[in-house]
Amino acid sequence: MGDNYTELDSRQKQTVAQVLANRIAKYGEKTWIVCNGQQYSYIDMDRRSNSLAHGLRRQGISKGDTVLLMFNDGVEILVAWVALAKIGAMEVPVNTQLKGNVLAHIINNSCASMILMHDEFVDRIDQVADDLDQLQRVVIANTQQGSETHSALESTFDVLTLEELYQESESALETTPAYNDLVAVMYTSGTTGPSKGVMVTHAHAYEYALGVVELLELREDDVYYNPLPLFHIAGQWAAVYACLIAGATVVVSGKFSLERFWPQVREYHCTCTFLLGAMANWLYRQPQNDDDSDNPMQRMLVVPLLPEIEDFKQRFGVKVSTTWGSTEINVPTRSSFTLANNKTCGWVTEDRYEVRIVDENDQELPPGQAGEAVVRSKEPWILMAGYWNNPEATAKAWRNQWVHTGDMLMKDEKGNLYFIDRTKDAIRRRGENISSMEVENEINAHEDVLECAVVPVASEYSEQEVMAVIVPKPGITIDPVEFIRFLEPRMARFMLPRYIDLVEVLPKTATGKIQKFALRERGLTPTTWDRERADSD
Repeated sequence: MGDNYTELDSRQKQTVAQVLANRIAKYGEKTWIVCNGQQYSYIDMDRRSNSLAHGLRRQGISKGDTVLLMFNDGVEILVAWVALAKIGAMEVPVNTQLKGNVLAHIINNSCASMILMHDEFVDRIDQVADDLDQLQRVVIANTQQGSETHSALESTFDVLTLEELYQESESALETTPAYNDLVAVMYTSGTTGPSKGVMVTHAHAYEYALGVVELLELREDDVYYNPLPLFHIAGQWAAVYACLIAGATVVVSGKFSLERFWPQVREYHCTCTFLLGAMANWLYRQPQNDDDSDNPMQRMLVVPLLPEIEDFKQRFGVKVSTTWGSTEINVPTRSSFTLANNKTCGWVTEDRYEVRIVDENDQELPPGQAGEAVVRSKEPWILMAGYWNNPEATAKAWRNQWVHTGDMLMKDEKGNLYFIDRTKDAIRRRGENISSMEVENEINAHEDVLECAVVPVASEYSEQEVMAVIVPKPGITIDPVEFIRFLEPRMARFMLPRYIDLVEVLPKTATGKIQKFALRERGLTPTTWDRERADSD
């Protein structure tokens, strides 16, 4: 890991509070975070988080509590993350696109009594307020619109402003959690069922961030460009926490933008970044310019790789590494900047992880055969501690003492791993896991739908797109445009089906179970409606 990390080698030192204290001692007023035109040093973030931590404690938040965070990208979510970590409470970041039943499920399942949020999400909470059984207190930031923004909630919840939580005291907290205490519950739609909360320890979060430090060879003089949302582990930990560990600076850009990417990289002299495969693909598909390689970017982590990755590297003058992982299993693979080929997802980091490719009976398969990847660690506490409030799902995932990933991989004779497909019906779209069941539930809520099936189809942008195959009720005609309008207020935009196919019957087994594999193999048809094509017409 190099001299910069020797003082953090001990697992007992790898908590958010202890890492920050160490970096303050070494870097002090150096800028850690650049966000919305403002700079925040290591000391700034320490003081702000101490002040908020004292306020949270005054409101009764203590070690072991869960607190929901629903913020747009900005310093607020990062201060709250550090403050909760210092207390020993668990952050529960909420995808800001969620609404309706999916949002209500996460709020209830988390058992949180408090949510911290930007005021633009007040309506989302108001819409599901009657379905929330444990939430008691709503803390609102950016109340520039006045009390009207939250008056609707006051009859149901205690409502405060975020500013009211900050205390005058910025003194350090007397006690801090241990490395094996929980720091977060991160919700992920990794299966066909409702979203599940992954229980993450301080050691797990540190290991995830450290993996990115290693993959990017992150140094204290680097400026990291982060185009990924802060409610996601790849935005918060792979970017912000990784830079804390390395003593680097991170630029929080907000939502990924093709128009802003290279101008901001040049403006802030950014030297490294983490891109989803779809993002890299969009950059690559832009018209070429003579000055494409005239930029300060040096190193990129791209997951998954795009087929043209070697041309991409040459065109933009960058080195690229890759990996494979998830919230549950961390990042157990690494590649160097010399990629084995354009399909690899690296090789196993054998000093910390074991990865096997197994059949349906958990028997290990030989090289060259695809099967489900299962993972376990050689270091304690760096894989998920289980699923929050869901012992059945925990037992199923951890069966036979291995975490079952739901990913189908293949290993070659040299040990290179290759991602083949998902073994389950979850859909991976532009960095988001989507539960097919959650999308189906909202489609079936339409009065004209008899039944439906939601399946993934390959995307030209990398990863997958959402396809809904719908059987209307007899004698009913469904207009796809109107149907999407029905779904828009009920689910996050990334969950909306891109493709809709209206059919008379779904393929089923003798026992009446829908055969989704047949729909996946069938794919797009001449009758398939494409939302993106319709939007462009």
